[in-house]
Amino acid sequence: MLLAPWRLATSSEPETSARGTYRLERCPACGTVAIAASDRAEEPAALYETGTYETTTGRLDVLIQWIGSAIDRDRLRLLPRRPGARLIEIGAGDGRFLALAANAGYVPVGIEPAAAQAARAQAQGVPVEVARLEDWDTDVPADVVAMWHVLEHLEDPEAAIRKARSWLRPGGELIVAVPVADSFQAAVGGDRWFHQDVPRHRTLFTQKGLKLLLERSGFRTLAVHHVLLEHNPLGMWQTLLNRLTAEPNAFFRFVKRQPYPGTRSERARDIAVVALLGPLLAPVAVVLELTMGLLRRGGTVVVRAAAS
Repeated sequence: MLLAPWRLATSSEPETSARGTYRLERCPACGTVAIAASDRAEEPAALYETGTYETTTGRLDVLIQWIGSAIDRDRLRLLPRRPGARLIEIGAGDGRFLALAANAGYVPVGIEPAAAQAARAQAQGVPVEVARLEDWDTDVPADVVAMWHVLEHLEDPEAAIRKARSWLRPGGELIVAVPVADSFQAAVGGDRWFHQDVPRHRTLFTQKGLKLLLERSGFRTLAVHHVLLEHNPLGMWQTLLNRLTAEPNAFFRFVKRQPYPGTRSERARDIAVVALLGPLLAPVAVVLELTMGLLRRGGTVVVRAAAS
């Protein structure tokens, strides 16, 4: 993919990442965006343990678990219904989705690079192996391979898609969920778009760019889902807040009790914005994302593709 210089992107967590800003490049043909090769670096492990990725315990746990369960049920409806189908999830986390899939009749296996997450899955009897996608393989063909918001994190997305295809039996399906760089949400947010999340997100696909990638890798698109529960309403809500707060993702910083990098007055102002405007913006975000999803411009998409 030939890329041309585009713009600078601010790190979602400059205090943790290798750089404060990253140069983005864009494909002139399809619009997909990626961090420039010269700005890619081995990021600190802490980047995946802080901010929106931090695991915490506190007063919002019940709400977070309820939202997580609702998201998993929404994901399950997007899988092909095949009794006894073998399902591989890449980036399985704590195995919560695989456990739900097993109860629905799938035969699941997952891989997860974070040992602590995989251990939580294993403790619940969910078959999640500690492995990176690049290092793992299987001799047992799968009916479905799922990648829920994994592809945008990878150094070589095309190699990952091709490897996933090698695990599928003829006619097997790949499920891919990614943020959409040409969505309405991205346009509203600009450098404050919640799902930009640089440098965790190394590539931000457009719908056209993702479709071309799948076609090059031996897949044909079966369906594209735009109205989604999981990241779309939250992404719009946090994006709207990000346009009003001094620091991005202030809500998560406060909820997860993280150090606040701004001044004391900025912190006080951001607390007031989140507390007073956050509840008012929530229904606005839901309506906006539902509308944009129906217009095929939602903040994220889920694509079902068959191995051709």
